[in-house]
Amino acid sequence: MAHLLKKEKEYRYIEVGEGTPIIVLHGLMGGLSNFDSVTDFFGTNGYKVIIPELPIYTMSLLKTNVKSFATYLKEFIEFKGFDEVILLGNSLGGHIGLYHTKLFPEKVKALIITGSSGLYESAMGSGYTKRSDYEVIKKKAQDVFYDPKVATKEIVDEVYETVNDRNKLVKTLAIAKSAIRHNMAKDLPKMHTPTCIIWGKNDTVTPPEVAKEFHSLLPDSDLFWIDKCGHAAMMEHPDEFNTILNSWLESRKF
Repeated sequence: MAHLLKKEKEYRYIEVGEGTPIIVLHGLMGGLSNFDSVTDFFGTNGYKVIIPELPIYTMSLLKTNVKSFATYLKEFIEFKGFDEVILLGNSLGGHIGLYHTKLFPEKVKALIITGSSGLYESAMGSGYTKRSDYEVIKKKAQDVFYDPKVATKEIVDEVYETVNDRNKLVKTLAIAKSAIRHNMAKDLPKMHTPTCIIWGKNDTVTPPEVAKEFHSLLPDSDLFWIDKCGHAAMMEHPDEFNTILNSWLESRKF
Protein backbone atom coordinates (compact mmCIF):
# COMPACT_ATOMS: atom_id res chain seq x y z
CA MET A 1 0.00 0.00 0.00
CA ALA A 2 1.33 3.44 -0.98
CA HIS A 3 1.36 6.04 1.77
CA LEU A 4 1.03 9.79 1.52
CA LEU A 5 4.14 11.84 2.22
CA LYS A 6 3.33 14.72 4.57
CA LYS A 7 5.27 17.98 4.32
CA GLU A 8 5.45 20.28 7.35
CA LYS A 9 8.13 22.93 7.88
CA GLU A 10 11.40 21.31 6.75
CA TYR A 11 10.12 17.79 7.46
CA ARG A 12 8.79 15.19 5.03
CA TYR A 13 7.37 12.02 6.54
CA ILE A 14 4.79 9.26 6.38
CA GLU A 15 2.39 8.92 9.32
CA VAL A 16 -0.13 6.08 9.69
CA GLY A 17 -2.31 4.94 12.60
CA GLU A 18 -2.90 6.02 16.20
CA GLY A 19 -1.21 4.98 19.43
CA THR A 20 2.35 4.71 20.73
CA PRO A 21 4.67 6.28 18.13
CA ILE A 22 7.05 3.95 16.30
CA ILE A 23 9.58 6.09 14.41
CA VAL A 24 11.14 4.16 11.55
CA LEU A 25 14.66 5.10 10.41
CA HIS A 26 15.64 4.09 6.88
CA GLY A 27 19.12 3.18 5.70
CA LEU A 28 21.57 4.83 3.33
CA MET A 29 20.09 3.41 0.14
CA GLY A 30 16.70 2.59 1.65
CA GLY A 31 13.48 4.22 0.50
CA LEU A 32 10.53 4.78 2.82
CA SER A 33 8.58 2.14 0.87
CA ASN A 34 10.97 -0.52 2.22
CA PHE A 35 8.87 -0.38 5.38
CA ASP A 36 5.41 -0.65 3.76
CA SER A 37 4.61 -3.95 5.51
CA VAL A 38 5.69 -2.56 8.91
CA THR A 39 3.56 0.55 8.33
CA ASP A 40 0.51 -1.43 7.20
CA PHE A 41 0.71 -3.92 10.07
CA PHE A 42 1.57 -1.72 13.05
CA GLY A 43 -0.37 1.30 11.76
CA THR A 44 -3.55 -0.77 12.14
CA ASN A 45 -2.57 -2.51 15.39
CA GLY A 46 -2.51 0.21 18.03
CA TYR A 47 0.60 2.14 16.97
CA LYS A 48 1.30 5.38 15.14
CA VAL A 49 4.01 4.60 12.56
CA ILE A 50 6.07 7.60 11.43
CA ILE A 51 8.81 7.39 8.80
CA PRO A 52 10.74 10.66 8.42
CA GLU A 53 12.78 11.25 5.30
CA LEU A 54 16.26 11.59 6.79
CA PRO A 55 18.37 14.47 5.38
CA ILE A 56 21.11 12.11 4.22
CA TYR A 57 21.78 14.02 0.99
CA THR A 58 20.49 17.47 1.94
CA MET A 59 22.62 18.34 4.97
CA SER A 60 25.82 20.30 4.36
CA LEU A 61 28.85 18.04 3.94
CA LEU A 62 30.17 19.15 7.36
CA LYS A 63 26.95 17.90 8.97
CA THR A 64 26.72 14.69 6.97
CA ASN A 65 27.41 12.37 9.89
CA VAL A 66 25.70 10.02 12.33
CA LYS A 67 25.65 12.54 15.19
CA SER A 68 23.94 15.24 13.09
CA PHE A 69 21.27 12.77 11.97
CA ALA A 70 20.70 11.72 15.60
CA THR A 71 20.23 15.40 16.53
CA TYR A 72 17.88 15.90 13.56
CA LEU A 73 15.80 13.02 14.93
CA LYS A 74 15.63 14.73 18.36
CA GLU A 75 14.36 17.91 16.68
CA PHE A 76 11.78 15.92 14.71
CA ILE A 77 10.50 14.20 17.89
CA GLU A 78 10.20 17.61 19.57
CA PHE A 79 8.43 19.04 16.49
CA LYS A 80 5.88 16.20 16.68
CA GLY A 81 5.43 16.76 20.44
CA PHE A 82 6.01 13.11 21.40
CA ASP A 83 6.74 12.29 25.04
CA GLU A 84 7.85 8.70 24.38
CA VAL A 85 8.80 6.90 21.19
CA ILE A 86 9.89 3.48 19.97
CA LEU A 87 12.71 3.66 17.40
CA LEU A 88 13.06 1.08 14.62
CA GLY A 89 16.12 1.30 12.35
CA ASN A 90 17.60 -0.72 9.51
CA SER A 91 21.28 -0.47 8.53
CA LEU A 92 22.38 3.20 8.91
CA GLY A 93 18.95 3.87 10.44
CA GLY A 94 19.74 1.43 13.25
CA HIS A 95 23.00 3.26 13.90
CA ILE A 96 21.19 6.62 14.02
CA GLY A 97 18.64 5.13 16.43
CA LEU A 98 21.39 3.79 18.68
CA TYR A 99 23.35 7.04 18.63
CA HIS A 100 20.22 9.09 19.31
CA THR A 101 19.45 6.81 22.27
CA LYS A 102 22.98 7.30 23.59
CA LEU A 103 22.65 11.11 23.40
CA PHE A 104 18.96 11.54 24.25
CA PRO A 105 17.69 8.45 26.13
CA GLU A 106 14.85 10.23 27.97
CA LYS A 107 12.12 9.76 25.35
CA VAL A 108 13.21 6.41 23.88
CA LYS A 109 10.94 3.74 25.32
CA ALA A 110 12.40 0.91 23.20
CA LEU A 111 14.73 0.31 20.30
CA ILE A 112 14.54 -2.16 17.42
CA ILE A 113 17.57 -2.72 15.19
CA THR A 114 17.91 -4.90 12.11
CA GLY A 115 21.06 -5.16 9.99
CA SER A 116 22.37 -2.15 11.90
CA SER A 117 25.72 -0.47 11.44
CA GLY A 118 27.50 0.85 14.50
CA LEU A 119 29.93 -1.98 15.18
CA TYR A 120 31.04 -3.33 11.83
CA GLU A 121 33.20 -0.91 9.86
CA SER A 122 32.74 -2.42 6.41
CA ALA A 123 28.97 -2.10 6.52
CA MET A 124 28.72 0.82 4.10
CA GLY A 125 30.35 2.76 1.35
CA SER A 126 32.52 0.08 -0.24
CA GLY A 127 32.52 -1.15 -3.79
CA TYR A 128 31.26 1.88 -5.69
CA THR A 129 34.41 2.41 -7.74
CA LYS A 130 32.78 0.93 -10.86
CA ARG A 131 29.73 3.04 -10.31
CA SER A 132 28.95 3.63 -13.98
CA ASP A 133 28.56 -0.12 -14.59
CA TYR A 134 24.87 -0.96 -14.16
CA GLU A 135 25.50 -4.71 -13.87
CA VAL A 136 28.01 -4.19 -11.03
CA ILE A 137 25.49 -2.04 -9.15
CA LYS A 138 22.73 -4.58 -9.84
CA LYS A 139 24.87 -7.36 -8.34
CA LYS A 140 25.62 -5.21 -5.25
CA ALA A 141 21.92 -4.49 -4.77
CA GLN A 142 21.07 -8.20 -5.15
CA ASP A 143 23.78 -9.17 -2.63
CA VAL A 144 21.90 -7.24 0.05
CA PHE A 145 19.22 -9.97 -0.03
CA TYR A 146 19.28 -13.75 0.36
CA ASP A 147 16.87 -13.96 -2.59
CA PRO A 148 18.23 -11.70 -5.38
CA LYS A 149 14.73 -11.35 -6.85
CA VAL A 150 13.84 -9.01 -3.97
CA ALA A 151 16.14 -6.43 -5.63
CA THR A 152 13.59 -5.21 -8.18
CA LYS A 153 14.56 -3.06 -11.14
CA GLU A 154 13.14 -0.08 -9.25
CA ILE A 155 15.49 -0.70 -6.31
CA VAL A 156 18.51 -1.23 -8.60
CA ASP A 157 17.71 1.91 -10.59
CA GLU A 158 17.49 3.96 -7.38
CA VAL A 159 20.88 2.73 -6.14
CA TYR A 160 22.40 3.29 -9.60
CA GLU A 161 21.08 6.86 -9.70
CA THR A 162 22.40 7.55 -6.18
CA VAL A 163 25.96 6.35 -6.78
CA ASN A 164 26.17 8.13 -10.14
CA ASP A 165 25.15 11.45 -8.60
CA ARG A 166 28.48 13.01 -7.60
CA ASN A 167 27.02 14.99 -4.69
CA LYS A 168 25.26 11.90 -3.32
CA LEU A 169 28.34 9.71 -3.76
CA VAL A 170 30.54 12.19 -1.85
CA LYS A 171 27.99 12.22 0.98
CA THR A 172 27.63 8.43 0.92
CA LEU A 173 31.38 8.11 1.46
CA ALA A 174 31.29 10.80 4.18
CA ILE A 175 28.59 8.82 6.00
CA ALA A 176 30.60 5.62 5.68
CA LYS A 177 33.59 7.34 7.31
CA SER A 178 31.32 8.81 9.98
CA ALA A 179 29.91 5.36 10.76
CA ILE A 180 33.46 4.14 11.42
CA ARG A 181 34.22 7.17 13.63
CA HIS A 182 31.02 6.66 15.58
CA ASN A 183 31.67 3.02 16.46
CA MET A 184 29.51 2.22 19.48
CA ALA A 185 31.26 -0.75 21.09
CA LYS A 186 32.21 1.28 24.20
CA ASP A 187 28.81 3.00 24.48
CA LEU A 188 26.48 0.01 24.26
CA PRO A 189 27.15 -1.50 27.74
CA LYS A 190 25.94 1.80 29.29
CA MET A 191 22.69 1.83 27.29
CA HIS A 192 19.84 0.18 29.22
CA THR A 193 17.00 0.87 26.79
CA PRO A 194 15.11 -2.37 25.99
CA THR A 195 16.32 -3.44 22.56
CA CYS A 196 14.93 -5.95 20.08
CA ILE A 197 17.53 -7.24 17.59
CA ILE A 198 16.05 -8.92 14.50
CA TRP A 199 18.67 -10.25 12.09
CA GLY A 200 18.89 -12.17 8.84
CA LYS A 201 20.92 -15.36 9.27
CA ASN A 202 22.36 -14.82 5.79
CA ASP A 203 23.18 -11.12 6.07
CA THR A 204 26.47 -10.51 4.24
CA VAL A 205 26.50 -6.72 4.79
CA THR A 206 26.38 -6.91 8.60
CA PRO A 207 27.03 -10.64 9.23
CA PRO A 208 25.41 -12.66 12.07
CA GLU A 209 28.47 -12.11 14.30
CA VAL A 210 27.54 -8.41 14.41
CA ALA A 211 24.09 -9.24 15.81
CA LYS A 212 25.67 -11.49 18.44
CA GLU A 213 28.03 -8.69 19.44
CA PHE A 214 25.16 -6.18 19.73
CA HIS A 215 23.32 -8.71 21.89
CA SER A 216 26.32 -9.32 24.16
CA LEU A 217 27.08 -5.59 24.60
CA LEU A 218 23.54 -4.24 25.10
CA PRO A 219 22.45 -4.93 28.72
CA ASP A 220 18.72 -5.34 27.98
CA SER A 221 18.44 -6.94 24.55
CA ASP A 222 16.71 -9.89 22.90
CA LEU A 223 18.03 -11.42 19.68
CA PHE A 224 15.84 -13.06 17.01
CA TRP A 225 16.96 -14.73 13.79
CA ILE A 226 15.21 -15.00 10.43
CA ASP A 227 16.44 -17.83 8.20
CA LYS A 228 17.11 -17.46 4.46
CA CYS A 229 17.26 -13.72 4.99
CA GLY A 230 19.77 -11.01 4.13
CA HIS A 231 20.29 -7.41 5.25
CA ALA A 232 16.70 -6.11 5.08
CA ALA A 233 14.52 -8.55 7.01
CA MET A 234 11.44 -6.30 6.95
CA MET A 235 11.49 -6.47 3.12
CA GLU A 236 12.53 -10.08 2.57
CA HIS A 237 10.36 -11.73 5.24
CA PRO A 238 7.83 -9.04 6.18
CA ASP A 239 5.28 -11.32 7.89
CA GLU A 240 7.87 -13.08 10.03
CA PHE A 241 9.50 -9.76 10.90
CA ASN A 242 6.17 -8.25 11.98
CA THR A 243 5.23 -11.36 14.00
CA ILE A 244 8.55 -11.36 15.89
CA LEU A 245 8.38 -7.64 16.58
CA ASN A 246 4.72 -7.68 17.61
CA SER A 247 5.34 -10.58 20.04
CA TRP A 248 8.34 -8.76 21.52
CA LEU A 249 6.40 -5.51 21.98
CA GLU A 250 3.55 -7.43 23.64
CA SER A 251 5.91 -9.38 25.91
CA ARG A 252 7.53 -6.11 27.02
CA LYS A 253 4.08 -4.47 27.34
CA PHE A 254 4.84 -1.59 24.98
